[in-house]
Amino acid sequence: MLASCPSHGYYRGDACPVCNEKGRFLMSDKELDNLGRLLAGLLRHFPDKLNLHMDGRGWVDIGELLDALHIGRSGFHWLREEHLVAMVETDPKGRYQIDGGMIRATYGHTVDVTLDDLPIADVDVLYYPVTEEELEFVLESGLHPSDRKKVHLSGTIEKAMEAGK
Repeated sequence: MLASCPSHGYYRGDACPVCNEKGRFLMSDKELDNLGRLLAGLLRHFPDKLNLHMDGRGWVDIGELLDALHIGRSGFHWLREEHLVAMVETDPKGRYQIDGGMIRATYGHTVDVTLDDLPIADVDVLYYPVTEEELEFVLESGLHPSDRKKVHLSGTIEKAMEAGK
């Protein structure tokens, strides 16, 4: 569940992780999953499916996105900007970014975008998931994006393993 605590902000789960109080309901887990899948598709792969105007850095106007979802996806007639903000702020994988009324995916694009203005990761080591079978090939030829435009590196082994699933 996605909810909002009046004292501590947005959170995922049954209760605020800080004060353990039940906050204001925003979205069920199913709605959150459905919206996440739809946003990943629209902001990474097919913005043109709902006639979204994406700039060269992957940004889409939130108002335009909401209008398109209200018209093109009847199951999201209830969706407001607050839902998007809460989803982005609580996303454990940091898949999206909101800035100045605009939203974008932060990785995983198959459409051409320039992402050279992302915040710099505060880690010294980055990880990439490979199987034992792939290891020799990767060591010989290096890392190359498979079905994406960029190689996705993770800040922890756990996140890399999750990304590799």
